[in-house]
Amino acid sequence: METKRIVITGGPGSGKTALIRHLEKEGYAVMHEISRDVILEAQKEGIAQLFLENPILFSEKLLKGRLKQFHEGKNCAAPILFYDRGMPDVTAYMDFVDTHYPENFSETCLGHRYDEVFVLPPWEEIYEQDNERYESFEQAEKIFHFLKNGYEKYAYKIHEVPVGAITERAQFILKKLGY
Repeated sequence: METKRIVITGGPGSGKTALIRHLEKEGYAVMHEISRDVILEAQKEGIAQLFLENPILFSEKLLKGRLKQFHEGKNCAAPILFYDRGMPDVTAYMDFVDTHYPENFSETCLGHRYDEVFVLPPWEEIYEQDNERYESFEQAEKIFHFLKNGYEKYAYKIHEVPVGAITERAQFILKKLGY
């Protein structure tokens, strides 16, 4: 049986990482978000906000890292594998900042498909800005819509996860997946 690839996405500060960590503690296989690693690597090189200063380079690094995660997923023996964001997040963010990107970005997204996509809506009560999360809550709301549209343009059906306790959100996803 082939592993089902499940993306959990949403705007910044919507609870994705906490949900992924919860699923991991429950014994599910996960691939963690890599954008903070890319940001921290750039900051060590003296670039405060790589996405703002060079969105194409930042996005290339993210796409390459997420493609690597996708290929690593082939070695997963678990029935389901959760990804904290997927490759279409890259083009959705580029659309959000109205920056043209190379055609191979879309080709990569089209050529490497996930099985299901769950999107977490903006949730002001839990939203916090930090050194890597510079977007305002209003921007997070806009990003949410770009993410939904971004996945839909690659013909994904989106499942919107209601706000609520982490356990409730996890149960919502697992029930949709038949677990």
